[in-house]
Amino acid sequence: MPQPEMLRCRGDGVVIQLASWPGGEPPVLALHGLTANCRCWDTIAAAVSPARRLLAVDLRGRGRSDKPAHGYSLEQHVRDLEAVLNQLGAGRVALLGHSLGAYIALALAAHWPEAVERLILLDGGGQLTPEQWGKVTAGIKPSLDRLGLVFPSFEAYREHVQQAPFLRPWSQALEEYFRYECEEVEGGVRSRIRQENIAEERVSLLGSDTSVYYRDIKCPVLVLRATRGMLAEDDLVLPAEAAARLQRDLPTAQVKDLAGLNHFSILFQPDQARDQALREFLAG
Repeated sequence: MPQPEMLRCRGDGVVIQLASWPGGEPPVLALHGLTANCRCWDTIAAAVSPARRLLAVDLRGRGRSDKPAHGYSLEQHVRDLEAVLNQLGAGRVALLGHSLGAYIALALAAHWPEAVERLILLDGGGQLTPEQWGKVTAGIKPSLDRLGLVFPSFEAYREHVQQAPFLRPWSQALEEYFRYECEEVEGGVRSRIRQENIAEERVSLLGSDTSVYYRDIKCPVLVLRATRGMLAEDDLVLPAEAAARLQRDLPTAQVKDLAGLNHFSILFQPDQARDQALREFLAG
């Protein structure tokens, strides 16, 4: 895929950056996970574009978007995205959310149903028990551990993140993604993401009953679920029982398990079954 065009838009009192890959209308608005950025969609962009234009957001506090001290909740992200879509004049969009982005996509689709023509939840969006949230927290620990650390060079930073088993095999897409998230500081480089912002986001998400959004979803929904854990067999972000509830409570939903993929490889690694499911659903 060619490099995306980078856009700057106004959110709700913040500047939001987006990556844009060209394609047909209506566009697909892609929302990343907890500590990710817009370049996590580089691999999936090849499946979406050029049939559909892909607009991938840097959520507030991530990537090259503004990073206010506070304001990290599903409701605040919805306000940011409404402002961005209004500025772009995008009309109706398809929403594609991974992990945290799936919960934001649910909230946006429920709050503004007339703007959402279809919804894709990529390994996220299920209502989890406190016990399961604990397992997920343990599973994403290597992803959280990099935040706030200063490394002498990008090569040292890359060596650190490569230790996470769920990011193997390494790829050019992962290289681009982590380069994009780094900033130069005194003594070397570090992630642009602030630990305190992520901590606020996690508290807000874990305290939310996201199932309240289900009843207001009117559009077709595709749920793609990774079947492998991250560090353990059971640290699934979308376990089978949560996916079954999505299918039960969202009458328009179809759930597809993607065998052999984990929460990260479902996003970063090439996968024919995932890409075919995306293409067919977006063409539907």
